[in-house]
Amino acid sequence: MKIFNEENITPIERRDLCLRPSGGSDDPLITVQEICLAVRQRGDEALREYGRRFDSIAVKSFRTAEQEFEAARAIVTEPVMEALRVAAQNIRTFHGAQEEVGRRVETMPGVTCWREKRPIDTVGLYVPAGSAPLPSTVLMLGIPAVLAGCKRIVLCSPPKVNGSVDPMVLAAAEMVGISEVFKVGGAQAIAALAYGTESIPKVDKIFGPGNKYVTTAKRLVSSDPEGATIDLLAGPSELLIVADKEADPGIVAADLLSQAEHDPSSQVVLVTDSSQLADRVVPELQRLLLDLPRNEIVRRALEESYILITSSLEDAIRFSNEYAPEHLIVNARSPERFVPLIRNAGSVFLGPHAPVTAGDYASGTNHTLPTGGTAKWSGGVSVESFQKTMTFQTITEDGLRNLAPSLTTLAEAEGLEGHKRAVTMRLRNP
Repeated sequence: MKIFNEENITPIERRDLCLRPSGGSDDPLITVQEICLAVRQRGDEALREYGRRFDSIAVKSFRTAEQEFEAARAIVTEPVMEALRVAAQNIRTFHGAQEEVGRRVETMPGVTCWREKRPIDTVGLYVPAGSAPLPSTVLMLGIPAVLAGCKRIVLCSPPKVNGSVDPMVLAAAEMVGISEVFKVGGAQAIAALAYGTESIPKVDKIFGPGNKYVTTAKRLVSSDPEGATIDLLAGPSELLIVADKEADPGIVAADLLSQAEHDPSSQVVLVTDSSQLADRVVPELQRLLLDLPRNEIVRRALEESYILITSSLEDAIRFSNEYAPEHLIVNARSPERFVPLIRNAGSVFLGPHAPVTAGDYASGTNHTLPTGGTAKWSGGVSVESFQKTMTFQTITEDGLRNLAPSLTTLAEAEGLEGHKRAVTMRLRNP
């Protein structure tokens, strides 16, 4: 990893440090546009065509049958099932506490306003299965969808070479209560969820991570009035660690490697006020990397990662707010003292005993988070992501008389006589 000192970089170089790796020049837009149009026009026929072309798999029936769920139960080991149960319970506990009861506000005598939530009727969950299955993503998306009260939850995941969905994904889906699981992946799955096919229902909102083809498809369908809205555009995983001189360099290195192993385009950053810690972390990275199974992926990610030395931890937090990381670890003495200073981050892990791995799997927080600096204006997936908010109001006759002068004056100022009459006609003397 390259090492920079905040005192020696220019404002432009500082800005560039906040940019994410480009991930190569390959632009999937044209291919994804073709896929979305084909699925929209030809439905299941197009899904089968792309399944053969991209995955060399011929799927007869896209929906997962009950016997496939039964087979998954027999395959998934009890330790994995128990781990999924623990994770599901913690995720359910944390997300269940997010519910809010609408509070009625009397803005002036006789005028009462409040908000109420309603679930999105039909949602689509995309669970990738590239180099490894992701049953944790089923829990992270499925549990808040159930808690939100969505009427229909549809899940798509790429099939294995034998034409079935990974057993752990099916086990997690069944644990959550999702029965509509479809064997289709990639950009074509996003298009199917957005527009619907003979087999796969059209949904109102699409959730879930994926590669650049999936992300591009989500961007395209969300800008199409006939498509579907989306949760967020999740890019490669990223981690920023703020650490002081007391941090264990081995633990810091292990945390950096844990997120670098996701993808060659992932970026991990260490920001510290200790040059000694920086010097000790580099050899630890090299040592721990040797026996890491995904070391080639990690090496490529580390080429685009770096260490920044600042004058103080407050300066480190200030830089973190500019970077706006998906994951932020504060591995420093009394880390909670920095909480009021943290403005931009997807999920924050405080202290030496809180690895991102906990949030990835089972502590209870959601791992579907904003990337690429979008944490400056966006948060991660929550129960509210699966709901929309409506406003209500009741107005008494006296309340309308109290409000009428403001209403009619503003209507006249904007030249909207009809607006004014909608008020004055209600207040005519009988």
